[in-house]
Amino acid sequence: MKKLILVLFTTLLTATAFAQTAVKRAAEFNLENKVAIQGYDPVTYFTQKKAVKGKTSITAAYDGVTYNFATQADKDLFLKNPAQYEPQYGGWCSYAMGATGEKVEVNPETFKIVDGKLNLFYNAYFNNTLKSWNKDETKLKAKADNNWKKIIK
Repeated sequence: MKKLILVLFTTLLTATAFAQTAVKRAAEFNLENKVAIQGYDPVTYFTQKKAVKGKTSITAAYDGVTYNFATQADKDLFLKNPAQYEPQYGGWCSYAMGATGEKVEVNPETFKIVDGKLNLFYNAYFNNTLKSWNKDETKLKAKADNNWKKIIK
């Protein structure tokens, strides 16, 4: 009986920790109406090399973050390996994360795949941060990686 209680208690603690981690993770992501990438399909950046708006009728959640997809096939690809398709730095501007460690909004149509990962950038009011990123990508990426680790810890 004691073993059963211990197993149940451990399972409950693990489930609670996972739920708290997913909630904290979602709180750090750039979400609009609780959806990542302003509703754009994360898979099309890789398969079509362009940003495509997802449908609200085709969604999937991964570790507390919800994504929309343009097609069921894209959703299926995502679910096979979600980490491959998720945007870097919680979907915040990669340049800002590297330059200042700040969470800055993005234009989902301004992106770059770097080392197989989706990076999104701010692009408004005559300020396209992808251009600045491209000038010093290696240094900015390293700094962004470190800054994001501090946020998501």
